[in-house]
Amino acid sequence: MKTDSKKYIGIDIGGTKCAVTAGKLNGGNITVTQKVKFPTADCVSTLERIFSEVEKMMPADAIGISSGGPLNEDTGVIMSPPNLPDWDNIEITRMLEERFNVPARLLNDANACAVAEWKWGAGQGSRNMVFLTFGTGMGAGLILDGKLYSGTCGMAGEVGHIRLRKSGPVGYGKEGSFEGFCSGGGLAKWAKSIAYKAKESGRVAFSANSNAEIEALDGARLAELARLGDPDAISLFEECGRMLGEGLAIIVDIINPQKIVIGSIYQRCEKLLIKGMRETLEKEALPISYEAVDIVPAALSESIGDIAALAVAACEY
Repeated sequence: MKTDSKKYIGIDIGGTKCAVTAGKLNGGNITVTQKVKFPTADCVSTLERIFSEVEKMMPADAIGISSGGPLNEDTGVIMSPPNLPDWDNIEITRMLEERFNVPARLLNDANACAVAEWKWGAGQGSRNMVFLTFGTGMGAGLILDGKLYSGTCGMAGEVGHIRLRKSGPVGYGKEGSFEGFCSGGGLAKWAKSIAYKAKESGRVAFSANSNAEIEALDGARLAELARLGDPDAISLFEECGRMLGEGLAIIVDIINPQKIVIGSIYQRCEKLLIKGMRETLEKEALPISYEAVDIVPAALSESIGDIAALAVAACEY
C-alpha cells in the first residue's frame, strides 16, 4: 500500500458508462471524495470528457484506469475491446501522464476489482484469491502468492472462455462456454432460447407472452421473476448455479485458492444459485481443495468499480 494522505484519481471505462472518481487513503482505508458518471460515447468524445473531469479533480498523486480488455497493462494501451469498438490501441496512460504530469497505470477491470476486494473487501487477509466478475460477462482476477497475476501477455483469468458444454448459450464467442452459462448476457440468451421454444409448443415461459416481452428478458428481469416464484426462472438459476459449480471446480482444482470472491449477479442472487453451485462443487472438485476454499459474494457492492479504479492508482500489486 502506498503512503497515506495522498490523493488519487480513478477512471472506470465501461462499454455503456464511464466514471471518474477522486479518493484518499486514510489509515489504510480508501475514501471516495468526488465522483462523476457519464455515458460512454465514441472514443474521441469519451476521452475528451474523461480528461475534462480529471482536470477538475486535480491535483492528484497518481491516476488509475480500469477497463475491459484486451489491453496491455505494461505499456498502458487499450487494444480494441469488444465493448469499446472504436478504441483501437489507445495509449491511455501516456496521454494522461503527458497531460497531467503524474504517474498513470492501467489494469483489466477484473484484475482491478480483484485488487480492490483483496485490499478492502471480501478477500482481505487471503494470500491466494480469485475474483469473478459474473456481470455482463465472466472474467477472473487472480491474486496468487500475495501478488496480482496477469500472465505472459496480460490474458490470465479469462475463465469465461472455458467450454463447459458442446452446446449452449454463446459467451465470449464460444458456444457452451462458462461465460455463456454464467453471465448476464449469457442468462438473457439462454432464457430467450427457452422462451421461444416454449412459445412454439404453445407454452408461455418466464411470463413472457409476446416476442417483445421475450426480447426484454435480461438478468435483472430473470432474477425478479425467480424471486416472485416463476418456475422457469427458478429452474434457470438452479441450472446456472450448477454450471457455476462446474466452472468453480476447475478453478479450485487448478489454483487451490483460499478465497473465491464473486461479484455482480452472484452478489445479488446468491440464494438462487448457491444450492446448485455447492452440490456440483462437492461432486466435481478435489475434496481437500474444496474444503480449503471460502466462496463469498463481493463486499464492495455497487461501489466496486469506483474503488477498483482507485486501487489501480493507490495500491502495490
